[in-house]
Amino acid sequence: MPLWKKEITSNDHFLTGGREDDLIIPSDSMPSRIMGETGVGKSTFINTLLGESRATVGHSLESETSYLDHYQLRRPGRRVFLVDTPGFDDTREGDREILRRIAVWLANSYSDKVKIAGLIYLHDVTRPRISGTQRRNKDMFEKLCGPQAGSSIILATSKWSGNIPDEVTHERFLRDVHWKDMIRDGSKMRRFDGTQASAQGIVNEILAWKALDATQIQAELVDIDRLLSETEAGRTLRYTLKELLQKQKEEVDALRREGKEANAEIIIENDNKIRVLLEQIDQLKIPLMRKLGRFLGLLKS
Repeated sequence: MPLWKKEITSNDHFLTGGREDDLIIPSDSMPSRIMGETGVGKSTFINTLLGESRATVGHSLESETSYLDHYQLRRPGRRVFLVDTPGFDDTREGDREILRRIAVWLANSYSDKVKIAGLIYLHDVTRPRISGTQRRNKDMFEKLCGPQAGSSIILATSKWSGNIPDEVTHERFLRDVHWKDMIRDGSKMRRFDGTQASAQGIVNEILAWKALDATQIQAELVDIDRLLSETEAGRTLRYTLKELLQKQKEEVDALRREGKEANAEIIIENDNKIRVLLEQIDQLKIPLMRKLGRFLGLLKS
């Protein structure tokens, strides 16, 4: 049995009856963290494109999409599916679990010979600063896709509110700094203005491209038969989680040094976060025998 299939759980659901002429368009995004904002994220993009409410749209701090969902687009001659993916730093699940869900879904579709037409990466243009969470999401997205997928990505800005000067300034920052390397590798920057015509324009552009053979995570899991922890995305996530763990430990140490009774509840909360991080890091360890086998050239690289 391929190693990636051992990651599948009874709660996973996949695109069934996949055919070689099927195309999928995964979408990812920066999670919105503004309480009460209606927003224009992945699910809103899908609903706008379809012209009907099928994907659940969140209006709070809680994540709405924790599993991958797919929606068929009406296209003559072939089946096209838009895939709604959960974001990292999900409010309900750990990052390791989110990576597992995305990885096995993509591996399953790839093993069924389903190709990726292109990928959409949505970003809230109304947010003036790039947070640490947003940087981590971008890093994970790049590791999942790989450099070979660069020209198959559309970087779409969303939530255009009418505050044009500030939003254009942020758009310029994304182009010249935050997404500079991705654009250099062939990714295209587009605006999703909340209209169906805008969403259709993005999808139609993707469908005119040559389909992508495989993303990096698909090739690593299916072609090379790596463990999830051995993939570039798995290694990057483990390093990121270890950085977060160190920060959490430093925060707890600082609170304990203050010795304030009011800090007790915060310390307990942070201790729980540390425990969860340690569990995720442990799940991303590469077994010693796998390391040895790769060192000796006994495993595919």
